[in-house]
Amino acid sequence: MKRSTIWILTIVMVVAILGLLAVQIFYMEKMVQMRNEQFGEIVTQCMHDVCEMLEQNETKYYLEQDLQEAASVYGGSRRHYAIGAEQASPIDSTSASDVIDGIKIQRPANFNTLKNLNDSYQLKQEILVEQYMYQRSMLNEVILTILTQSSDRPIAERADSVTVREYLAIELERSGLALPFEFAVSRRGGGIAYSTASYDSICASGLSPYTQVLFPSDPTGKQHFLNVVFPTKGKYIFSSVRYMIPSLAFTLVLLAVFIYTIFIAFRQKRLSEMKTDFINNMTHEFKTPISSLSIAAQMLSDNAVTKSPSMLNHVARVITEETKRLRFQVEKLLHMSMFDRDEATMRLEEEDANALVDSVVSTFKLRVEKYGGTIVTNLDAEDPIINVDRMHLTNVVFNLLDNAVKYRREDVPLELSISTRNPDDHTLEIVVADNGIGIKKEDLKRIFDKFYRVNTGNRHDVKGFGLGLAYVYKMINLFKGTIRAESELGVGTRFIIVLPLYLT
Repeated sequence: MKRSTIWILTIVMVVAILGLLAVQIFYMEKMVQMRNEQFGEIVTQCMHDVCEMLEQNETKYYLEQDLQEAASVYGGSRRHYAIGAEQASPIDSTSASDVIDGIKIQRPANFNTLKNLNDSYQLKQEILVEQYMYQRSMLNEVILTILTQSSDRPIAERADSVTVREYLAIELERSGLALPFEFAVSRRGGGIAYSTASYDSICASGLSPYTQVLFPSDPTGKQHFLNVVFPTKGKYIFSSVRYMIPSLAFTLVLLAVFIYTIFIAFRQKRLSEMKTDFINNMTHEFKTPISSLSIAAQMLSDNAVTKSPSMLNHVARVITEETKRLRFQVEKLLHMSMFDRDEATMRLEEEDANALVDSVVSTFKLRVEKYGGTIVTNLDAEDPIINVDRMHLTNVVFNLLDNAVKYRREDVPLELSISTRNPDDHTLEIVVADNGIGIKKEDLKRIFDKFYRVNTGNRHDVKGFGLGLAYVYKMINLFKGTIRAESELGVGTRFIIVLPLYLT
């Protein structure tokens, strides 16, 4: 699959998943907003009902007071009506008497029965009208008292905290909001008339109370307000949308898995490209010595060559060198198997780092001199004993020196240096430095990756498998050490290896 195709699929999938996340988040926000509005409407209605009940209580209070004061007056009025009724008709010794609604009616014995009944009905009507007018005047007096005097009563008497809490609890439970709450009654000008114990601390935490006017008929300057706050409102609102959380979490997991999959796809794509490059390099690396060996074999079949000792020696040297070169490349290929195992087969022994480095330098010096270069050693480690596999550490140093020769600059003589020292009492440091072409900063991060090869521009004579530094990094880690590279483009490169000392 082409890299551009992978990028297109990545962009489409990321946009789709991000769009799904945006829709879910938007839906959750709308749900929370709707639940907040519903919550506010229910609370407002409950508070309104509580205020109406408190107004009814106050009306009942004034009615009872007024009835108690008017009881005696009302009784005297009824007696007055009775006396007046008794004087309404002349009474003789022959008259009969009737009682209508508790009022004694005297009538003469010789009155017409129909006339008597009509008069009695009219009298009853008049009495009822008088009673209605009286009751109406009483109600008017109560209403006037409520309008003019009720606001002067202490608010704690008009709406005591026990009654308010009880009414609020009843109304909220009836509406399906059986939640803990705190409340306060405040004055219009500011200040709290009274409040529950935790009201102030809850409001200080950032929760806003719901507010309703108590006794709206009071004068504006004397009005009070009922304020109610719900400490667990947030949990209640969240509980209504928490079923969306798993969906959101699964979407995030899907996004993470997709991103990881794309990362693996690009990594595999890059690895595939590196392997292709590796195969091409391997073909070139093997082609040259095989061609040389083929030519040497053809020369040996020539009688003129076999008869000349000098030519025969030359052919022998070519065969020997090319055989070594082939063996070295095969060893590099064998090192690939080490990257697929957690550990490599090693024989860890006590080794003198100074002696080991000096041995590698002695072998490598001829190759450096071949290119007109020099190699300087500074073996200053006072305690050089380390616990390593001699063969693998030798290969590590050889690979670093080999890279220095490969990536030399053509315009200046090759200069190599290798040194050892003890930076502290527990470690040994090996530094391999050169004055080569250097490495770019972006390449420094990846030079120890398997199959990764630094771009050398127009230089076509630098070939390899991209395994050398990966092998070096692997071995140093197995020796429980560290390796890092410092480089400046066009100046040179330094590899610093730090290994633990062998402790008896």
